[in-house]
Amino acid sequence: MINVKQVTTRKKLKQFVTFPFKLYKNSKYWVPPLIKDEMETLDLTKNPVSKNADANYFLAYKNNEIVGRIAVIVNHLEVEQIGKKKVRFGWLDMIDDIEVTKALLEKVFEIGRANKLEYAEGPVGFSNMEKAGILTKGFDELNTMITWYHHPYYARHMEELGFEKQATWVEFRIKIPEEAFEKVKKFSRIVRDRYKLTVIRFKNKKEILPYVDAMFDLLNKTYNTLQTFVPIQQYQIDYYKEKYFGFIHPDYITCIKDETGKLIAFSVVMPSFSKALKKANGKLIPLGWYHIVQAQKKNDKAAFYLIGIDPEYQGKGVTAIIFEEMQKLFNDKGIETVETNPELKENTAVQLLWKDYDPVQHKERSTYKKSL
Repeated sequence: MINVKQVTTRKKLKQFVTFPFKLYKNSKYWVPPLIKDEMETLDLTKNPVSKNADANYFLAYKNNEIVGRIAVIVNHLEVEQIGKKKVRFGWLDMIDDIEVTKALLEKVFEIGRANKLEYAEGPVGFSNMEKAGILTKGFDELNTMITWYHHPYYARHMEELGFEKQATWVEFRIKIPEEAFEKVKKFSRIVRDRYKLTVIRFKNKKEILPYVDAMFDLLNKTYNTLQTFVPIQQYQIDYYKEKYFGFIHPDYITCIKDETGKLIAFSVVMPSFSKALKKANGKLIPLGWYHIVQAQKKNDKAAFYLIGIDPEYQGKGVTAIIFEEMQKLFNDKGIETVETNPELKENTAVQLLWKDYDPVQHKERSTYKKSL
């Protein structure tokens, strides 16, 4: 018999966070999150997402053992202002027992119906700035810091329970050439001169802070037509600053401003932290911090996390400037391979950015939807 119980104490929340450590103990490819970071993300007394979202967490038990978990989320901003009558679910992990999955998802349906919502979709986070999608391709690849890893049976369970794919993201592996393509360098010079654009380089993290709000504003403008879009709120921006700032290396941030000093484009790349996080195994103490620092200093792999371009400059060749700057950085740092952030499959404009770099699509993930 499967029993599903709500998480009501910090002790149970810790069990919720650490359950995947048991489930994926023998996996070569699962990259564990930092336990402290996960605890703070899920603690709505600390995470400001509680200003516009409710969340309930559940653990599934079989023979008095934890065999699954799920978070059920109602994002009121999404429901009331955007009109998506959706109950979200995320942090879905379970053993290969479809009855466990079914019991967990019943909690999603219960809460969705109680809130008079129309459909359930997941796995997703509190907003569109967080992890999303069940892995459907790339089971022999390490996940990145901002994606989930899943066993192949997750997708099979969803389909057997009548869920259909909703949004699909693709990820690419890109090999970095020894120097920038001539046409990239040429277009970079032309675009800089034509629009009087300047690249901003940062010497330290402190210099980045004045530009962070403008970066998120560009993200809102860049992605507001995509199906998963939910506007990023100022309190979320402040929260993400604090959450990810320790991982940022100033050399890996590229910002571009116009002649008035206005930010018109940016990109965020980070050294890959997958192997470092695997060694840390959820903890910064005693040696987890060391592995993170080493990954920042010496790495042959990077992850492309964010790119934002003001709509006024989209399609005008600004990406040539970004790519030329990144090329210099990668060659200087010894970066040979880059992984892209998950990109919606229909977002062909972003995927065209990589076409000259012989991209290999090595991962794919989807959210699943079912009417209530």
